[in-house]
Amino acid sequence: MQHLSWFCHINTLVKKAWQCLYHLRRLKDFKLPSKVLKMFYTCTIESILTGSITAWFGNSTKQDRRVLQRVV
Repeated sequence: MQHLSWFCHINTLVKKAWQCLYHLRRLKDFKLPSKVLKMFYTCTIESILTGSITAWFGNSTKQDRRVLQRVV
């Protein structure tokens, strides 16, 4: 039981978020209004990062939190 950690879960979330950030940068290249870009960020990237955050964030390590912060 002591070997359990949230590292794999957080790592998966970060990978998904980075993939969506790529799409956000591509949308920015099309000169979309900032309101649309913010909406895309909120609906995709932010929802990925905050899904079930109350369950795992308190038990994550400082390093895991730094990795998440880099995405934000």
